[in-house]
Amino acid sequence: MINQDVYNELLEKYKAHFGKAPVVVSYAPGRIEVLGNHTDYNEGYVFSAAINYGTFFAISRNDDGVNRIVAGDLMHEVTFPLVDAKPVSKDTWANYVIGTVAGLNAIKPQDTGFDAMFLGNVPMGFGLSSSAALEMCTAKAVAQLFTIDADNVTLAKIGQAAERDYAGCPCGLLDQISSLCGAEGMLVKTDFRSLEIETVDMGPSVCFLMCNPHAKHALVDGQYASRRKACEDAAAYFASVLPHPVAALRDVTMAEWEAHKNGLDPIVANRAAHPIGEDERVLLGAELLNKGDLDGFGKLLFDSHESSRTMFENSCEELDNVVAVTKTIPGILGARLSGGGFGGSVVVLVKADAAADAAKAIAENYKANTGKDCEVSMIQPSIGASIVYTA
Repeated sequence: MINQDVYNELLEKYKAHFGKAPVVVSYAPGRIEVLGNHTDYNEGYVFSAAINYGTFFAISRNDDGVNRIVAGDLMHEVTFPLVDAKPVSKDTWANYVIGTVAGLNAIKPQDTGFDAMFLGNVPMGFGLSSSAALEMCTAKAVAQLFTIDADNVTLAKIGQAAERDYAGCPCGLLDQISSLCGAEGMLVKTDFRSLEIETVDMGPSVCFLMCNPHAKHALVDGQYASRRKACEDAAAYFASVLPHPVAALRDVTMAEWEAHKNGLDPIVANRAAHPIGEDERVLLGAELLNKGDLDGFGKLLFDSHESSRTMFENSCEELDNVVAVTKTIPGILGARLSGGGFGGSVVVLVKADAAADAAKAIAENYKANTGKDCEVSMIQPSIGASIVYTA
């Protein structure tokens, strides 16, 4: 089992706290975004992966008429009612669970309370979506315990609503879908128009590094909103000048952008070029992976970051410095910012047999160049959310 030590620790803590063994234990991983940046709300394509770090969720019924949830690392307990549970202002980590349970109860109401505990090892500060891991392991366990029938897309939407309405964090479906649909050695390719999901084989010869230079997010909300509005404005413009329907930038090619970009404000045109190019990179990347061309796929990551840096302007000095460092290190095939940008982390595609040396070299070279630390973790595309034990 992946993360066996975490699983064993959770079982011990659950029995000690509740005086009984759980009936169901679920698992859900964090995720990385590999290619396809700011394409989800433009109805485009994304490559992501579930990772080899995640969260376990243990649960059993009780006769007390309330739900109990314990964070296994903090050993703090929060209770909430079976019906009409509201977000809490203290121990706010519980809101990811409360919101997910509320979404499941809308499908099939609970007939008893539950006692639950979760514990995970998703590295913090890397943008690996520990919140989605918690939502999806909650969803899997509660659905199993109360025999609630819901497919992965439904569970992903429930997690998204929990994050938005209970935790106050607007997000797309990428994190939840990636956590649910991952597979060993596979990337998850998602079409955010149809929500069609497929897995694409990476093979055993490569893995990923996540590099966190501790770049502070600056004005993220305003920056995100301005980028999204520029994309929407550009889509409306292209709908007025192209001879085919344009509902979102996913419907525009780079050739069409090049032919008509001068009709747009230059900044808006540049903003639009990024998701348009990203969609084409994801589709080309799928072809390259099918051919086993990992070098070509890695180059797309470098191209993606350059587009982020120059066209979408959602990178920052720290992330640019990390990517520059990776270009000098043997075994590294590609690198780009991962996630929304304006801070965060860099994802690096690296040959598996060179990963340890590359990780060390990134940290050392970044320190030598900037005088600052860069934390590096090795990541393997891994299994998605599942039930790992049921009595």
